[in-house]
Amino acid sequence: MSIEADQIYDIIGPEGFKSLVAGFYERVAADDVLRPIYPEEDLAPAERRLRLFLQQYFGGPNTYSIERGHPRLRARHMPFKIDQAARDRWMQHMGASLDEQDFPDEVKAIMRDYFEQGTTFLMNHHPAEGGMFTTKRENN
Repeated sequence: MSIEADQIYDIIGPEGFKSLVAGFYERVAADDVLRPIYPEEDLAPAERRLRLFLQQYFGGPNTYSIERGHPRLRARHMPFKIDQAARDRWMQHMGASLDEQDFPDEVKAIMRDYFEQGTTFLMNHHPAEGGMFTTKRENN
């Protein structure tokens, strides 16, 4: 039997998401690259938002959308510099937290794939290009 992403909530339940996200934010709290990205002094609000978002994405209740509207991931992350280093560090911490969980291997693979794609999608700073949305014109 193959697992679909929207079935994961039913497999790991709210406690699985709570454990995954808590493990991630324990690492973020001490991280020199990621911690400055989070505006709250207390990471609890960010931890809750991520947990609700992931629960919704992976088939759980739509509490995130009820409280915050459409996820608009790119727009919500645009104020923060997300470069390759930040993306890789995010993946390192989420990957470590995911590895600690007692989830089925197929669930971990689906989640890891989503995180890999999502973090790349949210990158908004590419130094070689002067920033993703900077227009460069060549002088003729």
